[in-house]
Amino acid sequence: MIHPTAIIDATATLANDVEVGPYAIIGKHVTIGKGTVVGAHAVIGDWTEIGENNRIYHLASVGPASQDLKYQGEECWTRIGNNNTVREFATIHRGTVTGISETTIGNNNLFMAYSHVAHDCIIGNNVVMANAATLAGHVTVEDNVIIGGLVAVHQFVSIGKNAMIGGGTMVALDIPPYMIATSGRGRDVKLRGLNLIGLKRHGFSEDTINKLKKSYKALFMADLKLPDAISRIRAETMDCPEVDYLLTFIEHSKRGISRG
Repeated sequence: MIHPTAIIDATATLANDVEVGPYAIIGKHVTIGKGTVVGAHAVIGDWTEIGENNRIYHLASVGPASQDLKYQGEECWTRIGNNNTVREFATIHRGTVTGISETTIGNNNLFMAYSHVAHDCIIGNNVVMANAATLAGHVTVEDNVIIGGLVAVHQFVSIGKNAMIGGGTMVALDIPPYMIATSGRGRDVKLRGLNLIGLKRHGFSEDTINKLKKSYKALFMADLKLPDAISRIRAETMDCPEVDYLLTFIEHSKRGISRG
């Protein structure tokens, strides 16, 4: 059902069962897949692709122009997968030509009220951004990450999969996968150990968790330089894809990583 007060551009394409609430606005070159609901007063900006069974609540803004001052209205996109929930007053901005020209969001994500995803971000699947959590431009968030309320993430930061960031944390460096990161008032971000509850909920075996624990101790508790710790872990040949991924993430970090 499309409410008669909604404004939908002639170039937009909506599946037959899409619902659009009162006074919602849908811009140019928008596509919306079946089962998606766009709430009252929500705004879907130009060049936005939205998949199936998404729920965009009232007064949310998906796909507007970037706040990057260099952006001059070029064709750039917002691409959203399936089964995402965008709560009221959340904002998701399109990409820029100085970035990757699109903001990309996977499936089954929850963006709580007042959360913000800036231009050129890449978000995986099963991510939760709590109230007023904010991503600056060019941030990458991998699968199964939980970002607490009032968290602010600096541009170009990467957050590894299955990580959890405590509320109010100011994140300026990369967060390795599988970790919990928090900061106290006025203090640097610190790793607080493995996200054990999250790992168990996602089916990690006890053996894998034990190998990750051992790796964590070598990386962050053994008073070793990171290259030496990585060499020690690899020399033990634990044959664990999750450990290999953790080490690869650290080795490929461009901003540097937060540590314990």
